[in-house]
Amino acid sequence: MANKYKVAVIGAGPAGLMAAGLAAEAGASVVLLEKNDQPGLKLLLTGKGRCNITVAEENLADFIAAFGQSGKFLYSALHQFNLEDTIGFFENLGVPTKVERGKRVFPVSDQAADVLAALLSFVKKQPVELIQGGQAQKIIKSKNRITKLFTTKGEILADKYILATGGLSYSATGSTGDGLIWANELGHTVIEPKPALTPIKCRETWIKETKGLSLRNTLISVYQNNKKQAERFGEALFTDDGMSGPIILDLAKKIGQLLATGEVELRLDLKPTLDYPQLDDRLQRDFKKYSNSMFKNSLDDLLPQSLVPVFIKLSGLDPTKAVNSVTKEERKRLLHLFKELKVHATGLEGFNKAVITSGGVSLKEIEPKTMRSKLINNLYFAGEILDLDGPTGGYNLQVCWSTGYVAGKSAAL
Repeated sequence: MANKYKVAVIGAGPAGLMAAGLAAEAGASVVLLEKNDQPGLKLLLTGKGRCNITVAEENLADFIAAFGQSGKFLYSALHQFNLEDTIGFFENLGVPTKVERGKRVFPVSDQAADVLAALLSFVKKQPVELIQGGQAQKIIKSKNRITKLFTTKGEILADKYILATGGLSYSATGSTGDGLIWANELGHTVIEPKPALTPIKCRETWIKETKGLSLRNTLISVYQNNKKQAERFGEALFTDDGMSGPIILDLAKKIGQLLATGEVELRLDLKPTLDYPQLDDRLQRDFKKYSNSMFKNSLDDLLPQSLVPVFIKLSGLDPTKAVNSVTKEERKRLLHLFKELKVHATGLEGFNKAVITSGGVSLKEIEPKTMRSKLINNLYFAGEILDLDGPTGGYNLQVCWSTGYVAGKSAAL
């Protein structure tokens, strides 16, 4: 005979763990179903294994604006469990935090495993039955209520159900979009899932020579038809066939949209704090310093070593040319490379490299104050399954914490 619970949570990622723990803390009997052999696998990958828990954004309106038009959906959830609440929650669990550049909040230990361990400890202290390696197979409904959940570990009966199965990102962790299929079968509109916060592929063959090179304090502008469409300042990274890093991930969604209509060009300003005259002065000082050297040996003070041969090739200058014979026009060509190094995007990487999923269950069919479905009376949603995607820097994990908190609290009533 199937066990009966007050709340059944499907998916033990960040949102599901939070929802299960809060529902149980509020007095509900809870079962948490996770299809992997261990919960929270994706959490271990966040922040390059360091777990960017949240963002230290004092202005809630700015946080919400980072999600575009969909952000207003988060007002209620964030008022119930905000960014400071998240920091306090984890510090109370024994995970002290620190704030780094870009207002990014990390555990002092720099270990995502510590965040997951604390979260699991919180859940296990509550009356939560955790079923690992249990795959949900079918959700049964009658009229506008879920009546039963079939799993590989048996039947589950509950008064309330929370779908926190995530999206399709980091597919190696088991994210296959099952929850989106179930939501659709239950009558919900699902906005087409697409990879978000993902590296881009580029046309230029020289990029392979710079693989692994990190560019700090770089300004990248996105152009189409010679018109600027977006820009970001921060850190970027060359891969074997394109670019990644925080600002590229943030620009990826826009780049993907633009690629659907035409060619997309990225212009990299490697010296954004210097204007052309200032950079020219700096270049001339270096040329004076290396006046008796060959041109190929004169750029080391201004460029990472792996970019020097790229600049030499793109500038068209003879690498063996004496520095003191470089003309003003040739110097202008170099300046242009420093201020507008061009690469052309050809596509986005897939879900296997995407940090999150764009698209998901339509927000129009969910009550923002409770995360309850407007279509199914005893169904709630939390986390990446929702049609919400923000920039890098802790924004998307905060959505998991806040929506998981609200869904868990609401379902326990």
